[in-house]
Amino acid sequence: MDNLMLLNLNSLFGCLDRDQAMDGVADGAFSWLYGLICNLFRKIILSIVSAGPMPTHVAMIMDGNRRFARYRKMKKNSGHRYGFQSLVSTLRNCYELGIKYVSIYAFSIDNFNRKPEEVGGVMDLMHEKIEDALREGSFIKTFGVKVQFVGKLELLPEHVRSSADKLMKETAENTRGMLSICVCYTSTDEIAHSVQEASHENCIRSGKFLNGNECGKSEANSDACPITLADLEKHMYMAHCPDPDILIRTSGKLDKERDGIPIKCLC
Repeated sequence: MDNLMLLNLNSLFGCLDRDQAMDGVADGAFSWLYGLICNLFRKIILSIVSAGPMPTHVAMIMDGNRRFARYRKMKKNSGHRYGFQSLVSTLRNCYELGIKYVSIYAFSIDNFNRKPEEVGGVMDLMHEKIEDALREGSFIKTFGVKVQFVGKLELLPEHVRSSADKLMKETAENTRGMLSICVCYTSTDEIAHSVQEASHENCIRSGKFLNGNECGKSEANSDACPITLADLEKHMYMAHCPDPDILIRTSGKLDKERDGIPIKCLC
């Protein structure tokens, strides 16, 4: 895409919260003053950024949490928790800036190959954060954000999928912003999903004119069920969003898991 900017950033603004948590700032007056200064600095930065042209759609690939934890000699799941904290701060900043569409590529299908305890920890953390978003006063409800989970959601544990469904239903009528959370996602799976859905839809549609035969009969061949680019785009997981203007990959790595890069950013 001509207007796609591929940025390798640790975080847009979330680093403030992460550093504050890691530095162990003392309690009391100094802690209060430190928080006040950070918040003032954040507002100044937001004011400066908002004066320029704003993207419509920002996409972020969450990566590097394990390296963050390893560098600080922490458990891997602690790194994921700090990553989620930075994500929430960054999302809040995006919606304060008036960015309507934000997409998060949070968990690849390939990540299920990691150790069971790490995968279980990430799933439990995801469930916890979804439950937080369901509570009154969460930034999701404050900013009127519609949440959409996309990907091979049947791979999620039942308790996570149930909470995700509930959050999607509760935010379905929100219009001020759109948050797409890609879980159990790879770009190749998105392509396969789009082809299968487009083929199924076109075959059924064409079958009405094939002497009443059902899709799959010999008359309903590939010539009778052509798939166009428009058909594929219609059935992409991210069909509800415009193409990203900015892609952020927080780890600074571009060559590790290419299958996790959004297909819209490769076209």
